[in-house]
Amino acid sequence: MQTIAEVIAQLDHIVAHSVAQSSRQAYFASLYRQMTVAVQQGIQQQVFEDAARMEKLDVLFAQRYIDAWQQYQQHGTLTQSWRHVFDNTQQSYTVIQHLLMGINTHINLDLAIAAALTAPGESIWQLQKDFDTINSQIATLAVEVQRKLEAICWPMKLLSRISEGKEKAVLNFSIEKARQAAWANAVALALMPEQERAAYIVQMDATVLGISQKIAKPGAVAGWMLTPIRWFEEKNVQRVAALLA
Repeated sequence: MQTIAEVIAQLDHIVAHSVAQSSRQAYFASLYRQMTVAVQQGIQQQVFEDAARMEKLDVLFAQRYIDAWQQYQQHGTLTQSWRHVFDNTQQSYTVIQHLLMGINTHINLDLAIAAALTAPGESIWQLQKDFDTINSQIATLAVEVQRKLEAICWPMKLLSRISEGKEKAVLNFSIEKARQAAWANAVALALMPEQERAAYIVQMDATVLGISQKIAKPGAVAGWMLTPIRWFEEKNVQRVAALLA
């Protein structure tokens, strides 16, 4: 893939395939499509410092998720953290848990790697402002989705808003902390010798997996809050995907 338009076409395919299979894989794919369209619009509106560089970053960023999804369908090789996300779409976790597991993996693992590939070496420093902007867009969309879910499932209001109080974790996940960690890892990957990157990415993957596991099983208090959400929220995959789109 070379363009954001191609990314959106691939995401359309993933959403359609997942909905047809009544798979909860449609949830993150629908949210991610919305985010990608927002980036495309941001490029057109000159929100980013370097439009060409941002399109390259967005395509590399998306390619990691799309490749992971395709590998999973084919029973191929993929990172532990993405395998955990996809495996758990078979579990009846709440919609917000499924979304946060995907967001965690995509920011903490994929965005760091994509940023280092987009701006290797010392050029990574020139990317920081646009890196922060794309994370802000993710946070904004995440809280918009949370509001939509609250509108059809009142117990969702028991959870703190994802982007309110940047350092505050919701179900053991903080977008601000994820952004900070992803940027630190992007800088490390961009500046380290190429032969050291593979081992470093394995370590990143293990850390991201640990966060994802805590989102899936967040503990007794959070589990208590999630119970009424699970009771009341929409169960039909097609309707949930449409809400997230």
